[in-house]
Amino acid sequence: MQTFKDQHPIHTDITVAWADMDALQHVNNVVYLRYFEIARIDFLNKINLFDTISPNGVGPVISENNIRYKRPVTFPDTLTVGVTISDIKTDRFNMNYTVYSHAQKAITTTGTSKVVMFDFETGQKALIAEPLLSALVSYSQDEQ
Repeated sequence: MQTFKDQHPIHTDITVAWADMDALQHVNNVVYLRYFEIARIDFLNKINLFDTISPNGVGPVISENNIRYKRPVTFPDTLTVGVTISDIKTDRFNMNYTVYSHAQKAITTTGTSKVVMFDFETGQKALIAEPLLSALVSYSQDEQ
């Protein structure tokens, strides 16, 4: 049987901070976007994307986020956010997030970000270039 980390070879551990909770004493819904951002940047660093882009070049931008809350998370806890890739097109792809609570030993949240490659110089969408495309395909959930 595969473990969570086997299913998500690129994953990020995040410690829940007291300040992440709201007046209802659970992690506020908007905080999950920050958790996804932390995991997304970690994923992109691990596949060396940031070694190949410059502020005037082509890079990823988020065009859409979706979140599904399954269980509330409270302090103290450590979360592991697993990232996989799906729906790769010529200029975009989806990053899928699965949040696992160590305290609850359960998946608490899932989400998706649509990532579009963007040329910061022209202000237009851009194609996904190699070697990023190959790296994304290697972490894809889609049928190969």
